[in-house]
Amino acid sequence: MNADPEVREHLGDLLTREQSDASVAQFQAEFDQRGYGWWAVEVRATGGFIGFAGLDQVDDDMPFTGVEIGWRLARSAWGQGYATEAALTVLAYGFDTLELSEILAVTTATNSRSQAVMRRIGMTRDPADDFDDPTVPEGPLRPNVLYRIARGAGSRRDRREP
Repeated sequence: MNADPEVREHLGDLLTREQSDASVAQFQAEFDQRGYGWWAVEVRATGGFIGFAGLDQVDDDMPFTGVEIGWRLARSAWGQGYATEAALTVLAYGFDTLELSEILAVTTATNSRSQAVMRRIGMTRDPADDFDDPTVPEGPLRPNVLYRIARGAGSRRDRREP
């Protein structure tokens, strides 16, 4: 997944297997330390791994603070509702279990697919919050958008039939 140019289009350079494994080890260490982080996303019927979704602390060098929701799926899983389903589950965990008051989401200004998921799960964007990612060199990945949702704001999960 981290070696697929389409999956990494809005994330930066491709990762080697060693870099990807190191990233997973870091995710696990942070999860063990905080009690939350990134979970594997699998297809329920087959158990096949298709990506990950979860919550993470916003990096210190960002112009805002908080807890961020995110997801990354293999290209073969795109367009099937998995990102939205995973994101709704993560929101429920963040609000109901961790009792967060707000959850943020960040992506490049050109990542229309992720922004569509953010809107589907009830997040909203104020263009005044958009920013240039200080960790990214000048170029198409630097302009970013910030979406937010507050606990009780009525995400799609709250409107489902019982």
